[in-house]
Amino acid sequence: MKAKTVYFCSQCGNEFPKWQGQCSFCKSWNTISEQPAVSQQTGKRGAPVVSSRPVTIKDVLSDDEIRIATGIGELDRVLGGGAVKGSLVLVGGSPGIGKSTLLLQICACLAASLKVLYISGEESVRQLKMRAERLGAAGGDLLVLSETGISEILNSVENVKPDILIVDSIQTLYNDALDSSPGSVAQVKDCTLSLMQLAKSSGTTVFIVGHVNKEGAIAGPKVLEHMVDCVLYFEGEQNLNYRILRSVKNRFGSTNEIGVFEMTDRGLSEVANPSEMLLSGRPQDVPGTCVTCVMEGSRPILAEIQALITPSNFNVPRRNSNGIDYNRAMMLLAVLEKRGGLSIYSADAYINVIGGLMLDEPAADLAVVLAIASGHLDKPVGDDLAAIGEVGLTGEIRAVSRLDQRLSEVSRLGFKRCIVPMHSREKINVPNGLEVIPVKTVRAAVFAAIGV
Repeated sequence: MKAKTVYFCSQCGNEFPKWQGQCSFCKSWNTISEQPAVSQQTGKRGAPVVSSRPVTIKDVLSDDEIRIATGIGELDRVLGGGAVKGSLVLVGGSPGIGKSTLLLQICACLAASLKVLYISGEESVRQLKMRAERLGAAGGDLLVLSETGISEILNSVENVKPDILIVDSIQTLYNDALDSSPGSVAQVKDCTLSLMQLAKSSGTTVFIVGHVNKEGAIAGPKVLEHMVDCVLYFEGEQNLNYRILRSVKNRFGSTNEIGVFEMTDRGLSEVANPSEMLLSGRPQDVPGTCVTCVMEGSRPILAEIQALITPSNFNVPRRNSNGIDYNRAMMLLAVLEKRGGLSIYSADAYINVIGGLMLDEPAADLAVVLAIASGHLDKPVGDDLAAIGEVGLTGEIRAVSRLDQRLSEVSRLGFKRCIVPMHSREKINVPNGLEVIPVKTVRAAVFAAIGV
């Protein structure tokens, strides 16, 4: 009798009952392959079988000590105050970005009071020892294991009964009951489900590492994101020292918080003041740059936006943006030309956010417009000036949220002037020593910043 099979898309992880040429979810061609269906028989995955019955919610006991501090403040911030007992956390990012380093570093703190088991499918225990000594995490009662079979891993967990389980990485694990190779969608789905059942039934907090594919998404992302409690992404360029840890899913906290780290020869170190880091090395009295303040969760962060406007040698000018959505950047260029009176249609435009930060908040619109205008007119915006505001299609400057916190951060970093929307001037508390310049339109903002 032929074993039952299903079809998975290797790009997005969605499941189909039969083969088709194009994935109807991610629109990729020739990415759907046949995989054996996961058996639902007891013991195929090796996960513990738990007999459960429904209970009323008022009879469920709540635990005040449900969160576990990892010892790294930036990670605790992103998790919402610490790791939740019995949760399944997925840490993703490109190779070499620092995923394994971060998880090995938290072992140094957790192993002092909790039983921690670190399982690696990519390194031997000797290699783990060498890396742990370099990071200063070789002390304590940290347990290590080099294994890729999910059945052997679950048996080891049953014997050790750790409080914290770290698996590096999920793409290296496999189940003998499946014929597909490790890293396939079926194997990733099955092994993740086994770890999820383990976390929920035993109360063990599980961290798993997930690699990314060439598109920058975790392999089988739909499967993993639906099954885990929290998804953390490491962002940043490998040739830069700074890394940003961002939460894209969190059942127990906010998804707006970020953590900032610096990669050193001793591992990842926390950056308590990201604004100073992002503004370090800022050029003085140079056209084409402007500073704004964006909110990342509850934290205001100052970011520098640069723009280079040059005459084009082609019939169709080149346009490029890094750190800001391309379509929004093109919209701001059109608004500046139509409502601001600047002729940029025949010029190449390059927009960049310094430090590898991705800005998706409309409050950065005004700074982008002023950086473009400054680069086009070749006149610098003052070094002591910042700009906060959303730009509309009619050229109006619209109000933004939590302006008080933004202005406090702007003043703390030494800026003396800040351009804000006119509608917000009567609702804010202006810090001492900071001059607030309210404007209504893009044209007025360009005149206030550049004098043109």
